[in-house]
This record gives sequence, C-alpha cells and structure tokens, in this order.
Amino acid sequence: MSADELRIRRTLISVSDKRGLAELARALAAHGVEILSTGGSARTLTEAGVPVTEVSDHTGFPEIMGGRVKTLHPRIHGGILARREIDDEAARRHDLPPIDLVVVNLYPFAQTVARPDCSLEQAIENIDIGGPALLRAAAKNHERVTVVCAPEDYPALIEALPNAPAIEKRRALATRAFAHTCAYDGQISQWLATRTSATPDIPPLINLALDQRQVLRYGENPHQSAGLYALREQSPSGVAGAELLQGKPLSYNNLLDADAAWRCVKMFADDCACAVVKHGNPCGAAVADNPQTACRLALECDPTSAFGGIHAFNRPVDVAAAELIVKRFAEVVIAPGFEPGALDYLATKPNLRLLVPAPESDDALELRSISGGMLIQQSDPVQDASSDWTVVTGRQPDPTEWRALEFVWRITAAVRSNAIVLASENATLGIGAGQMSRVDSVHIAIMKARDQGHELQGCSLGSDAFFPFADGLEAAAKAGVASVIQPGGSMRDQEVIDAANRHGIAMIFTNRRHFRH
Repeated sequence: MSADELRIRRTLISVSDKRGLAELARALAAHGVEILSTGGSARTLTEAGVPVTEVSDHTGFPEIMGGRVKTLHPRIHGGILARREIDDEAARRHDLPPIDLVVVNLYPFAQTVARPDCSLEQAIENIDIGGPALLRAAAKNHERVTVVCAPEDYPALIEALPNAPAIEKRRALATRAFAHTCAYDGQISQWLATRTSATPDIPPLINLALDQRQVLRYGENPHQSAGLYALREQSPSGVAGAELLQGKPLSYNNLLDADAAWRCVKMFADDCACAVVKHGNPCGAAVADNPQTACRLALECDPTSAFGGIHAFNRPVDVAAAELIVKRFAEVVIAPGFEPGALDYLATKPNLRLLVPAPESDDALELRSISGGMLIQQSDPVQDASSDWTVVTGRQPDPTEWRALEFVWRITAAVRSNAIVLASENATLGIGAGQMSRVDSVHIAIMKARDQGHELQGCSLGSDAFFPFADGLEAAAKAGVASVIQPGGSMRDQEVIDAANRHGIAMIFTNRRHFRH
C-alpha cells in the first residue's frame, strides 16, 4: 500500500513534552485533520486556536479518577488497532472511526524522580499507563497508523501531509516508539528496585537502553566491527557527546584514549592542565599558567611515547598551544574550546581531530563487560582532601613537596596499575604503568625519566596502591626521590616507613587507593 493511499484524517494527540505541538497541530488542521486530544494537550491546542475534540466527547465516556483513565477505551484502541480490509466490518458494526496518527510522549518519570524533593506519591503519579498503551498499539499497526513520540520527528511528518509517511518511515517511527516505551519501563523498574534494595548504590536491577550514535571505522583491530552508543532518552555527555570540529572520523581506540585524557585533565579544576595519552596511559602531564606551557611540559616527560598521542586540555586551546601541537604528530586534541586563531592554525593539519566534549553528566556507575556478564561499580572521582592525609615519616614535606605530591597523586590515579609516577611540583618526569610488580613500575619510571635527561634529585613519587615491600622505596631513594605519596595499608608498611626515614624521605599515606585496571 503506497503512502498516497494512506491519508491522515484523524489524529490523537496526548503529550507531556509540548515542544513544537502548536505548529504541528496547525499544520494538521490546515489539511482538515480531525484532532482528538486530552487534558493539558487539549488546552494547549485550544489556546493556540486549533479546533480540538476532547477524547471524552469522542468516546462518550468521561475522564475518571483524576485523569487516570481517559484513553483506555475501545473507541480509541479499536480505531488504532483496526486492520484495513480485515477489521473493516467490526469497525463499522461497533462504530470505531479509524485513527490514522498517534502523537504521544510520556509523563516525565525520570525527571520527576531525579528531583531531590520528589515524594513517593509524585513518583507513582508520573507512571504513565495510557501513553505506553497508545504508543504500542499504534506501533504494532504501523502498516496503517503513523506513530510519533518525539518532537524532533514533527517536521518530516508535516512535510508529508496530508499523506502519511512512506512505510519505511512509519516502520522507523514504530521502532522508535517501542524503544521509547522500553526505556520508560526500564526507568520505572530500576527506580522501584533501588527503593527496595539493601544496597541502593549498586541497584539489583539495571536496565540499559542504548542507541547507536555512530558507526566506527572498526574496533580495536581492523577486523572488528564497532560503534559508539549512548543512553536513550538522554543527550550524550562527555566524550560520547563530543563535537568533532575537524578531522577524520574517530576510531574505537581514539575514543578510549580521548576519554582517558579528558578524565585526567578534568581533575585539575583550579589549574590549567594538559595531558598527553597513549594507549590508555598518560605519557606526560603538567599544570601551568597557560595551555602552551602546560603542553610543553607534558611533552617533555616522554616525547617519544607522545608521538601520535591524544592531547587533552582543561582550558580552551590558544594560538600558542596550537603552534606547539602542529609541530608534532598528534591524533586528537580534546579541549572545552578552541580560540578562532587556534582553529585556523590547527586547520593546517586537516587529519588532526579536534574534539569539544559535551557537558558532563553525573555518572554514578561505571560498567565494563566480561565474558558472559557485566561488572558494575561506583565511579572513582579523585577528590581526596589533603587535610585527611597522614605524614608517616619523621620528616614533613616542605611546601614545594606538598604541591608536587598533590599534583602527582591525581596523575597517578589516571595511570593503569601498578602505577608509579615521578614528578616535579607541576609536571611528570617519568611514568611506570601496568606492570605486574610495583618495583618494576618504579624501575620503568626511573628509566623513562633518565632517558629524557630529567633530574630526579628531590623529585616526588606517587603510587596508586601501597608498596608491598620496601624494595620499590629503596629503588626510588637511590634515584633521588625526596617525597612519596601512597595509600598505605600493607602488612609491611612499617618496613617501608623505616626505609623512608633512613633515606630522609617524607612520605604521606592517603588511606585511599586509586587502582585503574
């Protein structure tokens, strides 16, 4: 059946999100479409000067129970579900005029329960019953009925009037409607499960409704297909919602590294920070008075590894920083913005991707897949207060060492464990990442720093977890490390403290570790 044979003569409109509603209704009325509506939607259309038939007048049955029951009526659902040529006789016998278009979106349940002052009664009253039933009925019968659940689809619908959209479009709209009700039921069931759980921070039920936002060129390797997905019904945030200002499409690995780099610089709210990430680990990071200096110091840590890396800034990139970036090969630059002059300069490298992340959401949970399941945990924001740290050695850190230790502690949390970072008060000098033993990470960090000719005498060291033996501390002392920050908690903590005291090293226990596996 062609679109020309499906004319829209009658529509049902019942929406909570009233964006674009008046414009849609005026277009429908201009084509002589009869509009059935309820409650707030009917009032909005009447105020816009659009003729409306109340659903209760159409059904001959009043809204009852404070509006809880209004569209759940055979004259509504029969008009939606009736199949042409199959149910024509039943529709005539029971006087069920066909409804050709259903425009419905649901009560704002998620937004309601997200409010701190939301009561149980308010939450329950925002569980929509009639809306999902209407969407599902119309979507099921999409061969004859057009269903629209998002204002973003109104323009295409208006363009097709007075006809219904083509069958391919109706099928896509039906898919979207079922996805809408699926996500909605998931929000409700997850909220109810959390309310009755003994461990609400880790809910017993998690419903993931994900939409494909982008097909990626390939996954970690060229033979693997991959895509970027984000939660349905929400605007993607952070790196998932980043705007690509320039350059080739992003790959799977680009996105992983961009996310690691962006997470690193976000920790420095009060300082201008730059991090250069390669294969999920910082190969250099620094804070300074401006992006160019921060970038230069970050690159000096390990310029060899930085080749082809991801550059992240927590401040807009200026011309001076752009000039430095284009002198080396970089895959991606991610920052909250780019000055116009910097964009002109970076445009000389057309394949260089420039990313501006979307506003952040509060991601309380992190998910990772394993064979046959998912691991879920609370996120680990590095917001440790130095006032809660404990100096466990005889020597206290001096002011310069305190600044270095606060800096290196945050960078250490961004490095894959076992993580060891050597740093001055504002820049990394050597990084040892992802080793099976902590002492090996110490040796690698020292080796990396010495390969670049960095002076380690008097530097600071960060360790993401405790030293299980004193060997790592001894190696650090021999290299010239003067201050150490680590969580503590080892059975041999006293051996490590004694070794630090012998070498005159100031050491802090934070009493919190930041493993990153």
